[in-house]
Amino acid sequence: MSDPQAFGNRVKMQRAAHGWSQAELAQRAGISRAGVSAIEADRLVPSVAAALALGRALQCSVEELFGVPAPVGSASFSWAWAPSSPSCRYWTAEVAGQGWLFPAESEVLILHAHDGVAAPEAALPGPFAAAERTLVVATCDPAARWLAQEYERQTGFRMLVLGRSSQQALELVHRGQAHAAGLHWADAHDPHGNAGAVRKRGFQDDFMLLHVAHWEDGLALRRDSGIRSARQALTSRSRWIGRLPGAGARRCQDHLLGDRKAPSRVAQDHRGVVEAIRGGWADVGVCVRLASEEGRLDFIPVSTESYDLCYRAAMADDPRLRALQTVVRSAAYRAMLLDLPGYDPRRAGELQPIAASFSLR
Repeated sequence: MSDPQAFGNRVKMQRAAHGWSQAELAQRAGISRAGVSAIEADRLVPSVAAALALGRALQCSVEELFGVPAPVGSASFSWAWAPSSPSCRYWTAEVAGQGWLFPAESEVLILHAHDGVAAPEAALPGPFAAAERTLVVATCDPAARWLAQEYERQTGFRMLVLGRSSQQALELVHRGQAHAAGLHWADAHDPHGNAGAVRKRGFQDDFMLLHVAHWEDGLALRRDSGIRSARQALTSRSRWIGRLPGAGARRCQDHLLGDRKAPSRVAQDHRGVVEAIRGGWADVGVCVRLASEEGRLDFIPVSTESYDLCYRAAMADDPRLRALQTVVRSAAYRAMLLDLPGYDPRRAGELQPIAASFSLR
């Protein structure tokens, strides 16, 4: 091997996906820790023997570690959705071999400046070096920004967070526009959990569920409302802000309202509920405890839900998803969730397969 800049050095990414330290990789490969550090930083071009040893330790080919990332650089890119302005900023990501451009809109969270600017009718530039190291997660989790920070800190990958309801998120995964979807359709005590909810919606893919936490769902209210129970909220003349069909919080809302008419105004996510109440448009709505407390509202707990990240089983070997598992299981991330109101991460990192033939019996 000659000039390391002519190659896509992905040693650090593969190591992070396994959850190994540099010292552990060095021991498994039979080379020095200093050598691993220098190779990852492109300060040292590995010998053929060292490259083969790293490949064996990381269970991948030398081409996967050091080869030119041609599949992304030469892939066609499409807009994930139509930009809202004639010229817009975008971020790039590759999902299952397809390149996507995600317009910079309020529903998108990423910790980096945009990858480029393009008009929707113009030919798109390329290649996009950042696309293959970007994980796309669609979720309504208000703590997703901290997961993105920890993911990048631990792995060297980056995370693009799309703010979506559970139903919208899973549809993006099904269409190949996101790697993982955040779901909270099931009560924590439901034996089938989110797996049963996924299958009821008729998706025919094989999926994996990565458990993140149990969290509290309930009612957010103005602190001067005088309401102290869900029953009071239902019998008062309070104005409700509703949730979208397919949203995880909609299950809680429908359980509370029963046969009552659903609210005419709906919020897109948990923070939207808080904004509606703080802005005076509503008096009460369903959201997670974290969003309510961040908005300095009162909160009445109603249920504890399972929150999982769902991805297609066919993509389980993607280094970015393996790295996601490592981060969710890490002591640092679990400690961060423990500090958040309403989150219980004791089972964080558990995996559950959902086969296309999954049965609720």
